[in-house]
Order: sequence, then structure tokens, then C-alpha cells
Amino acid sequence: MTKPWTARVLTLLPEAFPGPLGVSLIGKARAQGLWALEMLDIRAFTQDKHRSVDDAPAGGGPGMVMRADVLGQAADAVREKSPDAPLIYLTPRGKPLTQARVCELSQGAGVSLRCGRIEGVDQRVLDARGIEEISIGDYVLAGGEVATCVLIEACVRLLPGVIGDADSLTQESFEQGLLEYPHYTRPRHWEGHEIPQVLLSGDHDKIAAWRREQAEKITREKRPDLWAKRKKP
Repeated sequence: MTKPWTARVLTLLPEAFPGPLGVSLIGKARAQGLWALEMLDIRAFTQDKHRSVDDAPAGGGPGMVMRADVLGQAADAVREKSPDAPLIYLTPRGKPLTQARVCELSQGAGVSLRCGRIEGVDQRVLDARGIEEISIGDYVLAGGEVATCVLIEACVRLLPGVIGDADSLTQESFEQGLLEYPHYTRPRHWEGHEIPQVLLSGDHDKIAAWRREQAEKITREKRPDLWAKRKKP
């Protein structure tokens, strides 16, 4: 039997999971065995009676830094479980997470994720273990658990059988380098606002053209950075 796509999470707070991953479509998909979630408590790889995972930064400065020996062992353990899965560290200094990268990750065996929770990680373990650094945005959270859930959910919803109408995935924001067009539904008249007439015409070609035009317009106005990338030859 083929193993399901699996997310293995290295964290100091295993109790934070599954969190939002345990409800709605994502939670149902997990219950159905379409994907799996495994937690590894980083403190299980400590060697002292205090279960210390961090220490003061070399050279001084604020905060604490995750020890290389502890995280190194944890990384080795998760790699042994899933040697083909990329090991990812969620951090603001990482490369921005994109829909293209999400698609790549969803097509593999799974992912191994390290949640940040203190000031930083000893750079040596990032270099020695070839850990990929990914950011979900230009801001700072108290820890990486929420960011980890974001990445996992983005991947899981692309797995076969998770979304009922698979065709809808091709029309979403970022799939064609554009933001999604606006949506409307009943009632037809609401507080003086009308559904655009073209959507009620029944002409599928005109509707498709209108949606494309709207997607391009919204992308130009709201995300000129995306539009600029798309227009490059």
C-alpha cells in the first residue's frame, strides 16, 4: 500500500497541532488517510536533565539560539523517517513561499518542517543538514507553528481527492500568474448592487473573457509586482 503524503513537524510545542489542520476539508482528508501528520518533540533529542534546547548567542545579543547538537539529531531522526522529503525551516529570512513551490512539495512524498520558537538556530546545523529556509511573509510571528500550518494546508489541498472539484484549483489566484476574478451569487439584487449582466448571459465564452479581463485588472491594481513578473518575456 502506498504511503500517504506526510508532514513531519519538529517543534517545541507538539500540543499546538493539528490545530486548524484538524478541521474542515483538511481534517477530513487526514481522517480519510489522504495525508498524515507526525509530530517530533525537539526536547526528546536533548542530553541533559534540564532538557535544554537553546543557549546564549555567541558574541552576545538578545534572545536564545537553538543548539546545533540538539537540532542536528532531530534533523537526522526526521530524515531517517523520510529521506526523500525536503527538510524546511520556517523563518522570515527564507525565500517567499509561492504557489509554484507549494505545487512541487505537494507532488512529493511529503515535507519535514522545523518550527521556530526562539531567537534563532545555530547556522551550522542549517548548513550541515542542507535545510531549506522558507518565509510565509515579511513579518514576524511569536513562533513557527502557524507558518507550518499554512504551508501544510497549502500543500494538502492540492492532493488528489481533497478538493471535490479539482478543476476549481486551476482557476485560483496565482495558478496562472494572476489573482482570482471576483465572485457573485444570489440574491441578484443586493442593497442597490447588481450581479454583472455578463455572468447572467449564459454565454460561456463571454463569461470566460470577462473573468480573464477582471483577473488581469485586479492583478495590475492590487499586485503590480506579480503583474510585472508576468509581463516579462
